[in-house]
Amino acid sequence: MDHHVYFWLKEEYQNDVDRAIFEQGLAALFEIDLVAGGRWAVPAKVVVRPVIDQSWDYALTMQFNTIEEHDAYQEDPDHHVFINTFKEWWAQVQVKDLA
Repeated sequence: MDHHVYFWLKEEYQNDVDRAIFEQGLAALFEIDLVAGGRWAVPAKVVVRPVIDQSWDYALTMQFNTIEEHDAYQEDPDHHVFINTFKEWWAQVQVKDLA
C-alpha cells in the first residue's frame, strides 16, 4: 500500500535552515524498518494549470508491504518523534492512503 502525506509549513518555518531540518526529519522516517520504500519531494515546477495544486511545501510518499505494516508504522516510536518534533511547524497536513 502507499501512504501519501502533504505538508504545508507555517510561514515562520519557510526559510532555508528550518527547511533543511524538516528534510532531515523526513529522511529519518525511511530508517524505520516497516517502510518498504518511498521518498519525499517538493512541488515540481510544471506548467500551471487549474487542476494542479502546488500550494503544499512537502510531500512524503511511502510504500508498505501490507496494511498491517502501515498500521504498525503509525505506532512506531520514531514516527511519533517526527510528529512531536514538527507538529507545531505545520499549517496543514493531508494524508491519502492507497490500497
